[in-house]
Parts: sequence; C-alpha cells; structure tokens
Amino acid sequence: MPIKRYNPTTPGRRKSSVQTFDDVTTTSPLKSLTWFRKQIAGRSGGKITVRHRGGGARRKVRIIDFKRDKFDIPGTVATIEYDPNRNARIALVHYADGEKLYILAGHGMTVGQTVTSSKKKGPMQPGNRYPLELIPEGMNVYNIELQPGKGGQIVRGAGTTAMFMGVDGDNAQVRLPSGEVRLVLRRNMATIGQVSNIDYRLIRWGKAGRMRHRGFRPTVRGKAMNPVDHPHGGGEGAQGIGMKHPKTPQGKPALGVKTRRKQASDKLILQRRNSKKR
Repeated sequence: MPIKRYNPTTPGRRKSSVQTFDDVTTTSPLKSLTWFRKQIAGRSGGKITVRHRGGGARRKVRIIDFKRDKFDIPGTVATIEYDPNRNARIALVHYADGEKLYILAGHGMTVGQTVTSSKKKGPMQPGNRYPLELIPEGMNVYNIELQPGKGGQIVRGAGTTAMFMGVDGDNAQVRLPSGEVRLVLRRNMATIGQVSNIDYRLIRWGKAGRMRHRGFRPTVRGKAMNPVDHPHGGGEGAQGIGMKHPKTPQGKPALGVKTRRKQASDKLILQRRNSKKR
C-alpha cells in the first residue's frame, strides 16, 4: 500500500499524507459479520479510564476469526477489505464447507488465493496457519497464540512480523517485533508471513482534525493547568513543573517509571525488548 502526497494547497495538505487503498478490493463489508458498537469514549461505568478519547467517525466492528480453527478445510480469499478498527487489512475467506469468515490479511495476500489452517505439516505459504512446532526455523510469523485454542493475541499490527527461532523442549522461541525473545508453547498456532499494510507507519496525519476523526481528543499540558487540576499546574509565565520528577494527574510518578508488576510470565521472557526501538 503506497502512501500518497498531495500538492501543498493548504497547511493541512502540506504536512499530511494518505493511504491509497490500492490493495482494497471492495468498500462494503459482509453485513452478517459486522455489528455496531456504541461509542464509550474511554469510560468505564461512567468514569474516564482512558483520557483524550471521544467523538470520531461512526464505525462498525468486523468480526475477525483470530482462532482459525477450521482445520484442513481450504478457503479462498474473496476480498481484501479496509477495517476502521485496526491498521491492518482484513480478508474475507470463503471456505469449502460454505462458511464465510474474516481473517487478518497477510502482506501480499491476493483475491483467489487459497489459505488453510492445519495441525499437520503442509505447504509453508504465506497466510497458512500451523502450530509453531511444524514451522521451519527462521520463518516469519504473525497472529501468534499465547494460550492454545484462544486465538492469536500478539503480532497483529500493520506490517509487524515475528521470527520463529526454534523449539526448546515444550516451548518455542519467538523474536517479537520489539526485539523481545519470548517462550510460547510449541503447540500454539501462528500464521506464516507478515501482517498487511506495511506502509501504515509512514502516514503523516498532518492536522488535528484527522486525529479527531479517529477518536482522539486534545491533550493539554499539565503545567498549562491550574494547581487544582494537575500537580504541574500553577505559576506565572513560563514556569517549570516545580518538582523533581514529573507526575500524572493523579500524583503518581510518570515518564520513565517502570509500571510493570512482577508477572508469572516473566520467566518466559528470555531477552527484554530493545528500548531504542520504541
């Protein structure tokens, strides 16, 4: 998916770029696989739990099959579609038994391509899904399970891919896009290839209005507020934050403070992610 730039006819156009959608083959989703979700605007029980969210364009949720548990039933890619709820493309697959499902599209996936999911060794083609123990070492995979049968939970963003490094006992070693090397069960399923829409990271949104369409509201600096609203607030003129370390609006340490608590899965992480890539 190339990125398109317009002539700088306005300040917003000067600094923005857009997707070309050349890879999208249809503009209307399958009605039976969509549902409308009411806007929750970052609230849980009426209280704001995620700041700076709200508004945005109305969107329908596409039901994605992350499990892909129709084993040994070949499917044909019917369409490649845009999904407003994720940055990757999705593909509508028509299976041989008549069922139609959306899956996460891989890079290079085309209409008419045959994809399959199996627990037996088969052709190692992009879009096919197998347990990690059946995939050759060094292959790129995405949509990886963390628990058998739960469906893919990691490596699902546009253009991301992980490298399968090999089997170690009951586990398999996977190098994630962040650089983290992690152990997952060898029988967990993964899809061969790379997630579609690899140029998404090159988009320049250009102006605040496009971010509002995506559901992001303005972010106000803490030191531009009053003391009653933020620990950084108050002061006359160009003041500092007035404290040794920055804090959140709730008064907790922020910016660079480790927030991950000790997890049972820590023992599965062989190598921490590379902070320089963040």
